[in-house]
Amino acid sequence: MTHRGDCPHCWRVIEVNGLTKRYGAKTAVDNLSFTVRSGHVTGFLGPNGAGKTTTMRVILGLDAPTAGTTTVGGAPFRGYRRGLRHAGALLDAQQVHSGRSATTHLWALARSNGIPRRRVDEVLNEVGLTDVAGQRVGGYSLGMKQRLGIATALLGDPPVLVFDEPINGMDPEGVLWVRHLFRRLAAEGRTVFLSSHLMSEMANTADQLVVIGRGRLVAAEPLDSFAARSTRPSVAVRTPHPAQLAALLTSAGAQVEPDGPAGDAQLVVVGLPVERIAELAFDNQVLLHEVTVRAGSLEEAFMRLTADSIEYPAGQPR
Repeated sequence: MTHRGDCPHCWRVIEVNGLTKRYGAKTAVDNLSFTVRSGHVTGFLGPNGAGKTTTMRVILGLDAPTAGTTTVGGAPFRGYRRGLRHAGALLDAQQVHSGRSATTHLWALARSNGIPRRRVDEVLNEVGLTDVAGQRVGGYSLGMKQRLGIATALLGDPPVLVFDEPINGMDPEGVLWVRHLFRRLAAEGRTVFLSSHLMSEMANTADQLVVIGRGRLVAAEPLDSFAARSTRPSVAVRTPHPAQLAALLTSAGAQVEPDGPAGDAQLVVVGLPVERIAELAFDNQVLLHEVTVRAGSLEEAFMRLTADSIEYPAGQPR
């Protein structure tokens, strides 16, 4: 086991090594290995049923692995006597006693983890729940419960934070707040590990990715690298003469597809640089109304690399 004195940053690291988790005949996670380091927001992606929540539950000691190990700060999380000081988590915002107030809920957790009472007020203020802290949680909206879950994760001021779908039910202001919060926590040197099914939000929040499919590792790398290596840049061209331009570009070696409803005048071109497209249009007197270079997107990369890992593809029987 790595000791903190030997590695000053290891106490902020999540390590998953050869993790396998089976439920009867079903293998939810299959020999999975990756590392989540401090100072980054690391996104955890995968199709529904890929094993994301199961992996997070094993990391946090809520489920035992069938094989392999997971450690937080160099040790299994179950071994920490006051766990909230080492890692905070939000896995299910609904798992709070509906008859308790936010203050009562947090104070019970604070006492069991040796956390001072003032910390309850601090995190309630940070997540914007001070004015409703005395109300019963059963009357909270889903977005408010998500904020309470984030407050719970922050309660012990931990170096490691784990969030499963943290923005579900949040309004646009709440989504923006969460985005800035996670970036700030990472900038403070903490480890921030979060899952989301919203590709656009992950692209705006994470800088590192761990991608899994059917319980196996697909990729573990910077977000930009993942998007760039998995998709090809394209050029969107709008013209009143789409058929003529498509023929010219195809003869020059490009792949050309219509973009939009039938009859629309926009094409997507792959395989030719924007300069060559403009030259061919000019030389052949084809009018262009708009030319836009499109970089590879996270959503395209995700769909391409996880296409074989979707448990229930649309159009196929379950």
